[in-house]
Amino acid sequence: MPVDPTAATQSFPAPDHRRPSPARFLAPALVAAAVAVALGVYGRVHDPAGTAFNLAGFSSTSAVKSWLATVAFAFALVQVVSAFMVYGKLRGPSWAPALHRWSGRIAFLVAVPVAVHCLYALGYQTYSTRVMWHSFLGCFFFGAFSAKMLLLRAERLPGWLLPVIGGLAFAVLTLLWLTSALWFFRTVGVTT
Repeated sequence: MPVDPTAATQSFPAPDHRRPSPARFLAPALVAAAVAVALGVYGRVHDPAGTAFNLAGFSSTSAVKSWLATVAFAFALVQVVSAFMVYGKLRGPSWAPALHRWSGRIAFLVAVPVAVHCLYALGYQTYSTRVMWHSFLGCFFFGAFSAKMLLLRAERLPGWLLPVIGGLAFAVLTLLWLTSALWFFRTVGVTT
């Protein structure tokens, strides 16, 4: 096949090295705020039902919630360790990214029934400082989680953004666990 030396060469688009506009992060931030506020408003205006679910083998819904929250927290710890592996801060196996994704999915799936029970059965309450912070942090967590999920597919993110949002979600989940499951285990005892 002959080559024409005078023919125009194929041009490839130049890599885009511009900084992303801060406006591209506005949508995830607005969604996060909307999720957090919507959960808080629903929890505040909804008449608490007292119970949403119970599982056989557990003495109370509080015990179910505490154990599910503990499982979610344990998978969140796996998330943190596997994130360090994915970002090269710890040596890890080649399957560390899959471990990170699946531990996050499992943590979320286990946390959802806890949140549903809290919102439906108890609502957004402020009768004590611990409960007020727990209610606020629960709404904030699902807002932050929503923002993280939206940012995962965004292009040209600053390298620090996902670890910061993920770290924030983990910190809030830790505080949620401390103000609920750990409080329950210390007050009532480690029961099923």
